[in-house]
Amino acid sequence: MSEWRYHNPVRLEATVLESLPKLMQTLDAATGKWLLVTSAGMTLRGVTERVKALTSTLDIDWLVHDTVTPNPELDDLDAVTARLLPDKIVGVVALGGGSVLDAAKVLAVTLPHGEVNSLKASLREGKGQQWQTKLPSIAVPTTSGTGAEVTPFATVWDQTEHKKYSVTGTLVLPDIALLDPTLTHSLPETETLNTGLDAISHACESLWNVNKTPVSEAYARQALILAKTALPKVLTTPSDIEARAAMQQASVLAGLAISQTRTAIAHAISYPLTSHFDVPHGLACSFTLPKIIDDFIFVCKEQALIDLMRSVQRMLEELSLYSRVHEYASEEKILQLAGEMFHPERAGNYLGKLSSDKVTGFVKL
Repeated sequence: MSEWRYHNPVRLEATVLESLPKLMQTLDAATGKWLLVTSAGMTLRGVTERVKALTSTLDIDWLVHDTVTPNPELDDLDAVTARLLPDKIVGVVALGGGSVLDAAKVLAVTLPHGEVNSLKASLREGKGQQWQTKLPSIAVPTTSGTGAEVTPFATVWDQTEHKKYSVTGTLVLPDIALLDPTLTHSLPETETLNTGLDAISHACESLWNVNKTPVSEAYARQALILAKTALPKVLTTPSDIEARAAMQQASVLAGLAISQTRTAIAHAISYPLTSHFDVPHGLACSFTLPKIIDDFIFVCKEQALIDLMRSVQRMLEELSLYSRVHEYASEEKILQLAGEMFHPERAGNYLGKLSSDKVTGFVKL
């Protein structure tokens, strides 16, 4: 009998943004300065002021960091940490997509650490992660895809060396995830697609993963069942609240799955595409899924799972993902990065057998 375990302590609250003050009061940071990590778009749309208004009765002061950009960069996060250290922040709210959530998760551990350039030392210089504590934190996702609100890792990019790192461990987990699907309504079509593809890739990567457990597999299957129907709906009818809620649920479930298994070969292939050509993460880690599904089916023993994967494959093939990737880089340029696509921590999680020729086949049209 194989052994397995599962642990994810993030408290899930499927509710409305108006519940934020009550949730903040449940954390051990009732008074003092709180950091709101968000994007410029959220501020421009008035959501930052909405958060301040909702929490006006609390005995707190807000500091706002709303210049988070896609793929948070190591030096930028170290600079933000250095700037905010004197403020003695007591809690963090993250309001945004995966990059915002990742940035907030990093700041929640670097700020109480109390040292400048801690990411540079820990990641770039290889001294190891030194975090001993974290700030209380609440994640409020405004996209449906990354699942960052429930994962024990935060992605940090080092563009000076074209590397991708992860700040990892249970300290990185938010205390609470507030899930309000109405916050995804204004998401443009391209971002709706790319983040939705991320959720699907997480679910697939968990299912063909050597680390899967009965719990992670159940989460991933349900995520695919929801997403294969809901994603086409939100692309054609963005105001469909039921489909938006289904995509948010799929994102959370897929995030819970990869929090156990981590990702696999599709993500290994994606990293150099994002680093070198700025291919959006969800697109970069999903355009190879139809071909990987073909490969996985040879080792899959369960017809029900094969049928589910085939239905997802048909949906993905209708989205012209190769054409979308080639808007960023030609196939020739992509193939030049094949040597960087065997990310050892990810490729090794794939259940099937891999070779350089097979990975090249996944990437080629």
